[in-house]
Amino acid sequence: MTSQIDYKALFMAAPNPNLVLGPDLVIVDVNEAYLQATGRTRADLIGQYMFDAFPSNPADPHATGMQDLDASLHRILRTKTPDTMALTKYDIPRPGRPGTFEERWWSPINTPVLGPDGQVAWIIHRVEDVTPFILARAAQPDDNDDRDRALGEREAMDAELYVRARELQRLNEELRRAHARERQVAVTLQETMLRSPDLAHHQHITVRYLPASGSLNVCGDWYDVIDLPDNGFAVAVGDVVGHGLQAAATMGMLRSALSAGVRALREPGKALDLLDLYSYAVEGALATTAVKAVIDPERRRITYSSAGHLPPVLLHPDGTCDLLDKSTDPPLGTRPRHIPRPHASLPYRTGDTLVLYTDGLIERRGEDIDAGLHRLTDTLARYSTAATERLADSLLARLGVAGGARDDIALIIVRL
Repeated sequence: MTSQIDYKALFMAAPNPNLVLGPDLVIVDVNEAYLQATGRTRADLIGQYMFDAFPSNPADPHATGMQDLDASLHRILRTKTPDTMALTKYDIPRPGRPGTFEERWWSPINTPVLGPDGQVAWIIHRVEDVTPFILARAAQPDDNDDRDRALGEREAMDAELYVRARELQRLNEELRRAHARERQVAVTLQETMLRSPDLAHHQHITVRYLPASGSLNVCGDWYDVIDLPDNGFAVAVGDVVGHGLQAAATMGMLRSALSAGVRALREPGKALDLLDLYSYAVEGALATTAVKAVIDPERRRITYSSAGHLPPVLLHPDGTCDLLDKSTDPPLGTRPRHIPRPHASLPYRTGDTLVLYTDGLIERRGEDIDAGLHRLTDTLARYSTAATERLADSLLARLGVAGGARDDIALIIVRL
């Protein structure tokens, strides 16, 4: 059903001052409340670089409002998450009086709006103008001494509020820097564990890794590409239950074991057999899912085995798809006794595309998994002949996870 809401009118009528910036920090829209708060017109602001329209007050060298806002906006472009700033003094130019500024106290909130590609398309800059509160004066007493004392108290209150706001801003910046350091350590750890040297030999293979939204960029999902001695190669994805450093550590051990297993045993079922036995000795490995596929370019054949994992997809140039679901066993470490894991094979044609993925790509809360699989194959059909890089990006965008999802995502796309 088509919405009857006029969102442009809704934005213009919003009681809080709002303006919209592009990723280049140029003003693209502004509502009436913002115009009233600043005494400007749309013609003054639309198309202006934010800090040309609202420069720093040169008469107040200690004010850092502009620098703080600039840091907040660039932080949003980097993290793609909302940013609430502490109370800040940010004087604005007086309309019609060049070179003069009016004292203003703002409490800003900056919110990113992501485009279909998962990048920041716009930033909503909303401010609460608390200037009247800061500048509020008690009723003027008749006695000069009382007046001077009241003015002194007001100035002291202003100074204390400003000092407290600056201290809060400083603490926020320290927390952000600490989080950034922690995140960088996590990213380095994950990149080290996911390093796949053989991937560089395969220009026809594209991989993507997206941690769950709000995580430290470490997770239990993995991908791997392995060259085999007879000109064949293997690809795999897996998913350890949980998130964070513990899941990532478990993932690293299982990924290495599976890589060694397929190099030694070649057959994916036997490699998963070995991994299943190993999983009993690894804390956190219970119920891990994985799928391994071995590609034989000479015979043009795919041999695969799955430990409780979602089926890979073989995409044909005409847009039709085959699900590789003929060799699925339970997840690792879940059977009461060891039973050899099966494998299955199928032929492929030049130009086909093999897609392996983890459940974060298609699973949605409250939705049957078949709906997610249908959405996946429908999207693949739309881009069946696209280059693997474009196919990967289009897949993430069309499935709504380019900017992150509730669960981790690992994705391998192989053009055969």
